[in-house]
Amino acid sequence: MSSPVPTAAGRAFACALGGTILCCAAASAQAQTNVQVYGLVGSYFGSIKRSDNVDRTTVVGSGGLTTSWWGIRGSEDLGDGTKAIFQLEQFFQPDTGGAGRSPTDPTGFSRSGWVGLSGSYGQLTIGRHTSPYYVSMQMVNPFGSSVVFSPLVVQSYVASFSNTVIGDTVWNNVIQYVAPTVGGLSTTIVYAPGEVAGNSSVNNAGVHLRYVHDKLTAVLSAQRVRTAAVAPSTGQEAYLAGMAYDAGWAKLYASAQATDNAVTNIRSRTWQLGTSVPVTAGGSILVSWAHTTQDNPKAVVGTHDTAGLGYDYFMSRRTDVYLTYLYDHIEGKVKGNSYALGIRHTF
Repeated sequence: MSSPVPTAAGRAFACALGGTILCCAAASAQAQTNVQVYGLVGSYFGSIKRSDNVDRTTVVGSGGLTTSWWGIRGSEDLGDGTKAIFQLEQFFQPDTGGAGRSPTDPTGFSRSGWVGLSGSYGQLTIGRHTSPYYVSMQMVNPFGSSVVFSPLVVQSYVASFSNTVIGDTVWNNVIQYVAPTVGGLSTTIVYAPGEVAGNSSVNNAGVHLRYVHDKLTAVLSAQRVRTAAVAPSTGQEAYLAGMAYDAGWAKLYASAQATDNAVTNIRSRTWQLGTSVPVTAGGSILVSWAHTTQDNPKAVVGTHDTAGLGYDYFMSRRTDVYLTYLYDHIEGKVKGNSYALGIRHTF
């Protein structure tokens, strides 16, 4: 039986239907959302003794060189070079299975939770963000983001080390704009309203410049924190300048930080020097020293010295093991020293 010959109207309908299907398929492909699951899990075994007269503690700790976390991120192509983007990340404690870094963390996405747009104009996002000031700090010391073993980070952010920087490494209620990178220079601007009724002066803000070109990395960060959580001070201004230079035989780090607390007039100055020296195909020796002095009109405050020494060996692109030693001494208090063996795995 022969096939019927399509009429002109039939051919026109078929063409229209085919065109509609192709357009729908193209629109579907364009609107497709790409989603990734990723993260890092790490833990360490060690003996911890700080310079605060607390007895030595043997621990199995979570994190170590990097705080453990997992996340989901995705994007949707909106056309004309614009994308809708989102990121949801959660800290966790592999030693206990607990969520967050501590019981005070949000039980949900404690590391970040934001949504926004990106394109040729840059990136604009709204939500909970990692502090760009903390990100800049990671780039100019050999122990990176470690809140356990980095001398610069522990003196800046960790309360048990008499931290000088007010505020968390993660900020809530943030509007963040990242400008397009020009000639290796990137600019990040953040603003977080305090959300206090009748008081618009309670807010956090920051401007952060980062230059990355060839072997040189340089940062200049400034932030102002004004929240009810910083009582008795009504706020703080903090400034960080630093650099990292890869000389081949070693990577060299240096940074300078200044903080100034409003009302209480407590000021601090922190200097940090460090290096990362490759000694094998997969291993490097890490060295860092941070020195802080404080000016407190109502108390005699001495100097604070913290030094770190470590060996970090990458068994693969995603898995490394490390040994660390941390020396800590606040003037007028006992000397502390900690050591640990740890492992990290990214996924």
